[in-house]
Amino acid sequence: MRKLKQVINAFASQDGDGVIIHRVGGQHTHQFLNPFLMLDEINSDNASDYIGGFPAHPHRGFETITYMKVGKMRHKDNMGNNGIIESGDVQWMTAGKGVIHSEMPEQENGLLHGFQIWLNLPANEKLKAAAYRDLRNKDIPKLHLTSGGKVSAVSGSVLVDAQQITGPLPELSTQPVFLDIELNENEAISLKFNCHNPALVFIYQGDSTQLKYRQMGLYSTGETLSIQAKNNGLKAIILSGTPIHDPIVQYGPFVMNSREEINQAIFDYQNNQFV
Repeated sequence: MRKLKQVINAFASQDGDGVIIHRVGGQHTHQFLNPFLMLDEINSDNASDYIGGFPAHPHRGFETITYMKVGKMRHKDNMGNNGIIESGDVQWMTAGKGVIHSEMPEQENGLLHGFQIWLNLPANEKLKAAAYRDLRNKDIPKLHLTSGGKVSAVSGSVLVDAQQITGPLPELSTQPVFLDIELNENEAISLKFNCHNPALVFIYQGDSTQLKYRQMGLYSTGETLSIQAKNNGLKAIILSGTPIHDPIVQYGPFVMNSREEINQAIFDYQNNQFV
């Protein structure tokens, strides 16, 4: 059984053009989240909390995963990609050597609820070609449990109470697992995936018997991850991947392995050599 080793509380913050978020991340948590770097949640029906969006900005050295629960966001980038992700959709973007993109709300009112997750790249992939993939809600496998819950698999292959579910992404070097689970009151679930990689559980609604709302738990390696909801049920993001043991140096939207590489990223961006 996987054991809960550490708990981190999400904290309120702002990003982009004044967008209100709750964040788990920062340089002090890189080792804890490895190979992930950060998880941000937007969840507001007050347009002033999100309407500024995320105007054009650069990334280098990692991947961003944007998952919309409710609402619409438009993504544009320097590669000519331009599209909207809606409720249940995922955008998986490999920044690699460099991407300049924007993420702007495609709505002026109503609830906007979604997540952005940063996934690190190993040193030999940090300058790979940028890539972009949209996953539509209809193409993300969903498993409805006999006890009433539901599991959606964005990436990875997982046994859920002995039933197999596999996300649509091809195999990546970090072997990411990304699940969205919903459990009814007091419902329990057992998950089996790569036993050599630790697991992260972020509760975004309700509580489990071990974690409270907006807490991230780090679970040890092991064969089985067991989660049980309390009497208010729960919704949670489950993440896992192969830890990367390279040095991490982060400067805002750049995540590299040395200060020299960060300086090069800044120089390239300032001198129109970034992409």
